[in-house]
Amino acid sequence: MSKAFTKETDNDDDDELSLPPLPAGGKNYITPTGFAILRAELKELVEVERPKIVEVVHWAASNGDRSENGDYHYGKKRLREIDRRIRFLIKRLEIAVVADPALHHGNTQIYFGASVTYVDEEDVQRTVKIVGIDEANSAAGEVSWISPIARTLLKAFEGDVLKLVMPGRVDEIEVLRVSYPAPLAE
Repeated sequence: MSKAFTKETDNDDDDELSLPPLPAGGKNYITPTGFAILRAELKELVEVERPKIVEVVHWAASNGDRSENGDYHYGKKRLREIDRRIRFLIKRLEIAVVADPALHHGNTQIYFGASVTYVDEEDVQRTVKIVGIDEANSAAGEVSWISPIARTLLKAFEGDVLKLVMPGRVDEIEVLRVSYPAPLAE
């Protein structure tokens, strides 16, 4: 048997820190805003973008020889891309579980949708918002709820000191503030 498939040691180190386990069930949590954005993109593709490309492909096909017809070839390629994105969006929206973070407004425990400000060992403050996989945007400070930082922060409270496990090191972080959007007035 290859050494690659054998265990190096028989003793398991339970003292070693690791990330909290991923939640079971494979749910696709998403904020109401993220759900609306995905739905709007799907609607735009189905009602506007795809019909435009179908019209271009139809026009290009009616011009005769398709072997050297750039409009036809590009249009068919773009149509495949649009159809692929439509299928993806439909699947993601079907399994989406909309979780409204406003329900936790005023709470100091960290749940999905929280905006969390924490400080690391070098006294660098960061603020992240925990959102769904399909809406995370690191440039805007949004992290997926399954990311290492989010998995470390979830269920913690303001003032908690946590161990953030990263490749090659473990940092201590302190939760400074937890906030949620205010509920919409009805």
